[in-house]
Amino acid sequence: MLRPSTQRYSVTRPLYSEDTFEDEHAKVYRKHKRLLDHFIQYFTCTSERAKNAAVSLLPIIGWMKIYSIKDWLLNDIVSGVSTGLVAVLQGLAFSLLASISTWYGLYAAFFPVIMYFFLGTSRHISVGSFPILSLMVGAVVTRLVPDEGPPANITAFEGLTKDEQRILVSASLTFLVGLFQLGMGLLQVGFIVMYLSDTLISGFTTAAAVHILVSQLKFVLGLTVPGFSGPLSIIYTLESVFTQITSTNIHDLVTSIVVMVTVLGIKEINDRFKSKLPVPIPIEVIMTVIACGISYAFNFSENHGVDVVGKIPNTFESPIAPSLQLFQMTAVEAFPIAIVGFAVAFAVAKVYSVKHDYIIDGNQELIAFGASNIFGGAFKSLVASTALSRSAVQESTGGKTQIAGLLSAIIVLVVILGIGFLLEPLPKSLLGAVVIVNLKGMLMQVVTVPYLWKKDRPDCIVWVGTCLAAIFLGLDLGLAVGLGLELLTVVFRTQTFALASFSVFLNLLQIYEPEGVKIFRIPSPIFFANIDFFRDKLKDAVGFNPLRILRKRNKAVKKIKKMIKKGELTLTSVCLESEEEGNMEDLDKPTDYSDLPIQVNWNTELPANIRVPPVNIHSLILDFSAVSFLDISALKGLKVALKEFIRVNVDVYIVGCDPYIIEKLRNCKFFDDEIKTSIFFLTIHDAMLFIHEYLITKTRRNTKTGLRPDNSQKLL
Repeated sequence: MLRPSTQRYSVTRPLYSEDTFEDEHAKVYRKHKRLLDHFIQYFTCTSERAKNAAVSLLPIIGWMKIYSIKDWLLNDIVSGVSTGLVAVLQGLAFSLLASISTWYGLYAAFFPVIMYFFLGTSRHISVGSFPILSLMVGAVVTRLVPDEGPPANITAFEGLTKDEQRILVSASLTFLVGLFQLGMGLLQVGFIVMYLSDTLISGFTTAAAVHILVSQLKFVLGLTVPGFSGPLSIIYTLESVFTQITSTNIHDLVTSIVVMVTVLGIKEINDRFKSKLPVPIPIEVIMTVIACGISYAFNFSENHGVDVVGKIPNTFESPIAPSLQLFQMTAVEAFPIAIVGFAVAFAVAKVYSVKHDYIIDGNQELIAFGASNIFGGAFKSLVASTALSRSAVQESTGGKTQIAGLLSAIIVLVVILGIGFLLEPLPKSLLGAVVIVNLKGMLMQVVTVPYLWKKDRPDCIVWVGTCLAAIFLGLDLGLAVGLGLELLTVVFRTQTFALASFSVFLNLLQIYEPEGVKIFRIPSPIFFANIDFFRDKLKDAVGFNPLRILRKRNKAVKKIKKMIKKGELTLTSVCLESEEEGNMEDLDKPTDYSDLPIQVNWNTELPANIRVPPVNIHSLILDFSAVSFLDISALKGLKVALKEFIRVNVDVYIVGCDPYIIEKLRNCKFFDDEIKTSIFFLTIHDAMLFIHEYLITKTRRNTKTGLRPDNSQKLL
């Protein structure tokens, strides 16, 4: 590549005022639709639109049409059985966080899954209880039906036992959460999740993990600790635990320690050897079987005072109607639960949709989870979202669609109706230990604080402020404080951005895009709330999805290598090692042309009906002149976007960037072997001249070496 410093240019043009410029250059007007036009378009119905609406409302229609029984069914069966076993254990464990009977956690792994199977757009997430939501539900339950003292004055509580009152609170709250989510989905406000930055979510989930850890101490130690809710509840809980510490049940403590050490060790083995293991070792399930056997053999419940799961009904309970009075008393808590549940599920679903190359719809996800929670609430289920570890099991064991989720629900059904009695001697201390072990990932997020402090202090303040507020004030108030801090940091950044001091004057009369060059102007700062919007608009502007192109190219190269090895393509004799189809992570890496005795021109016809969409640009210019700041979320998203284009041979150039932003990119280790500082230019004109000179030099070099100008050789 040429060095930009070797280029020189001069500009000669008339002096223009706005009036003289308008006189010489006709202004192009874009037609804007009137409100009436939008209204007519929205309510116009055609057969094609009706078909699209049906597929949108019932996404199962879309993926069932392409379902391959031969290639996918076995994977879905293995994944469904594995996920179902984990869902049973987590359902029992997470119900403890909600302060309700354990078997109601199993309902969350069954009823919502059935509804999501038809309405959800994600093919890989595992729907069911989530520890943070269970904890938030538990705070409401203990506030209205405390362990000590009379319950709240609610008409629907009359004639009910304490356990039944708590179930009514949990079910009504779940129903209300579903109504909020369904309403937001119908109003098309799925974009609301954009205002929860990665930093805020990280701080919030870390605080929630601390709350969950403290709430499980009573099961790990075998103590009787009353439930607390409201600000400083964590302090009161710790005070109660430490005042009873001398009454610790040694059998519960030993069970918990053995389980935690074993599960952590095996999980580490699963992570380290995941490429060699056909499926992760289901250590939680194994420990559950062992603990049930030991507890039953030695009668832990009666002989040693160990608190066990107890009787699990072998039938479903009758559905109940929610209490309108409870709706009024829990609406304030229900709304943040609805937001957090959707945000977590959407974030996990988005990761897997990008990895497996399909589209998810945020608004449809809201509708799906809303309907799932309404249906589940009617049958006394906990609030449903997705658990990260359970979704990882469903995806890593080969799950292809929500048929795996449906099969996991069938496993739960078998446990409820058939073999639930086998879990009756299970110590609750084991469930508490399993919950604590699964908090490792969330608790380890605290190591990002020093990094944020060095690289982006406003983001660090959001993280620390959200975490501390959620720990001491409660999760609902903590989320509100985090949103407030996030808003303040955006205001602070926009009011105090550094001014660029370029000595080069440039006034572009027109933005002219030569063939093969796309100029994209970013008209605002880039931060957590608009980074996804920026990436989507960039793909729309260039007319293709670079990640999808990269995956198709990598698949094509592997197919060509196999064809060469089998002699189906006539080329010079070259010995190639056999390659199996790689996983999705391999397809996201730069295309590997090693051992390939040809150079592929991706814009011409390929052999053996291999089809890869052409890329009609070779250079992309990003105009950063209006970008006054980037936060950490935007920095990560920008780096991913640039690499996607670079890996499909599109050169990316950034112009007009503030020196403060460039310095921040250096400090945050933004640059590497693929993204270099040489992509930055002062102006669009500098970048255009450099592209022109670079293409001329490249063409001359190819001509001298006997290569075609597009740097390709035809297959023989």
